Amino acid sequence: MKPLNKVIVNKDTSFNPIWIMRQAGRYLPEFREIRKKNPNFINLCLNENLSFEITLQPVTRFQLDAAIIFSDILMVPYGLGQKVEFQKNFGPILEGLNFDQISKTNETDFTKKLNPVYKAIKRVSINKNLNNKSTIGFVGAPWTLLVYMINQQSPKRKLKENFFKDDFLINKTLLIIEKFLKIHIKNQIDNGANIIQIFDSWAGLLKEEDLHRYIYEPTLNLVNYVKSLNIPVICFPREIKNYKKFCNIVKPNAVNIDYNIDPKKIVQDIQIPVQGGLDPKLLLTDKETLKKETKKYLDIFKDHPYIFNLGHGVLPETDPNMVDYLVKMVKNY
Repeated sequence: MKPLNKVIVNKDTSFNPIWIMRQAGRYLPEFREIRKKNPNFINLCLNENLSFEITLQPVTRFQLDAAIIFSDILMVPYGLGQKVEFQKNFGPILEGLNFDQISKTNETDFTKKLNPVYKAIKRVSINKNLNNKSTIGFVGAPWTLLVYMINQQSPKRKLKENFFKDDFLINKTLLIIEKFLKIHIKNQIDNGANIIQIFDSWAGLLKEEDLHRYIYEPTLNLVNYVKSLNIPVICFPREIKNYKKFCNIVKPNAVNIDYNIDPKKIVQDIQIPVQGGLDPKLLLTDKETLKKETKKYLDIFKDHPYIFNLGHGVLPETDPNMVDYLVKMVKNY
C-alpha cells in the first residue's frame, strides 16, 4: 500500500508522508523554462507531454510521496464550453456564463476536450518514478466552480453584487457542475488517479446559513461518489469556520486544513486523518524558523494520522532549497 493510503485508509500514525500543494509550479526553474515558451496556461494544461513532464518535476527533485497532476480546477468550465483565460498578475478571467451552451454539453464532447489531461494522468501513474507514490487527481468543489463561472474572476477581487439574484440559474448550474465533476473524477480514476482531492478555495466566503446548500450537500454528493469508486477522497474547505461540522456532515476520508486554524483544536475535534496546515510563507523565512514551525505540526499530530502539507499552495518566490529542507526534515522526524 502506498504511503498516503496507509495514513488515509489504515490510519497509520507511525510516519508522516509529504506532498505539497502546487508542488509543480513557478518556484521551480525547470517549470519557469517551460512556462516561458508556453504563455497560454489552458493550452499548457492540455499539452499531454508537458503536463506529464511538469507533474514529475517535483517528484524527481524531492523525496515526495505523491504526484498531483499538473492541471487546474477551471478545466471543468473550459470543458463545458466557457472560455477561460489566465491574465498575468491578475488570474483567471471567464467569459459570461451562457447557460444554454453549458446545458447542451454532453459527456463525449467534455471528455474529448479534456482527454490530454487524462492521458497525462495515465502516463504519470505508470511511470517508474512513481513506484510506491500516489497519483492524485483533483477537482474544484461545486461551490468554488459556481463562484468562478458566475463571478467570472477570483472573488478575492470581489463577488458580484448581484451574484445570488438568479436562484434558478444557480440551482441549474450547480446540477450541471456536479454532473460533470463526477465525469471528470471518474475519468481521472480510470486513468490511474488513486486519490482524489476536492479543493473548495472559496468556502470561507459563505455565511453559516448558506453552507448546507452550497457546501455541505453538493460536496457530500461528490464525496459519496468517489467513495463508491473505492478511492479515498481528501477535502480542503479553505477558511471554513467550522472544520469539525464540515467533517461530520461531508465525511471525507481525510481533511486538509488551512494555516489560520489552530492545529491543537483540530487534533481534539477531528477523528479522521488530517493533511496540511503549515503557512507557505514560512518557506520564505530561514531554516531555523521553518524547522520550529514544522516540528510544531509534527508534534501535535504525532498520535494522529497525518499527511504533511501546506495550508495553501507553495508561493512562486519560494527557494526550492527550502522545499528540499522541509521534505528531508519531515522524512527524518
